Amino acid sequence: MKEADYILDIYKDKRTVFRLPNIAMLFTGAENKYLANKMGYYVQTGRLLNPRKGIYAKPDYNPLEFANLLYTPSYISLEYVLQQAGIIFQYDSRCTSVSYLSREIEVDGSIYSYRRIKEEIIIDTTGILRKDNVNIATPERAFLDMLYLNKDFYFDNINPLDRQLIDRILPAYKSAALEKRVAKLLKNG
Repeated sequence: MKEADYILDIYKDKRTVFRLPNIAMLFTGAENKYLANKMGYYVQTGRLLNPRKGIYAKPDYNPLEFANLLYTPSYISLEYVLQQAGIIFQYDSRCTSVSYLSREIEVDGSIYSYRRIKEEIIIDTTGILRKDNVNIATPERAFLDMLYLNKDFYFDNINPLDRQLIDRILPAYKSAALEKRVAKLLKNG
């Protein structure tokens, strides 16, 4: 394979963020050590970014895709989704996700916040959309995640939420206390 083909093929790929095994799948037959050196060269020459150890990104990478790749499994949820959907009005610049651990890190001036949730909840994909290489919760799933993690959270506007979708997602949490909180909020909302 010609030298120029590596960066060209990476740029042609729809993903904007990669780990070395992802890159190795694009170039079958190339050794990992060679690919790692090649990616290091591309980072030094400014063709790729290395926002975090072991992660390579195109210069215009999608921060939501980066958030999903940083800790896997994870999906964008909580304040980020609720704010986008108009469920909460308080501005929060963080990219919030749920994952198997709780962490908050800063990369390239952006804050990525992860909240720990049970693994059986994470792997149930009801209410999680996959769009542009990003796993993102529906507003209903983010609403339930938030109530599961913060029992006294205040929501500014729950009217846009689809009650039927909430009822379909709710069993994944296996929590009678959550079911009571949801019923009370939806009744009063």
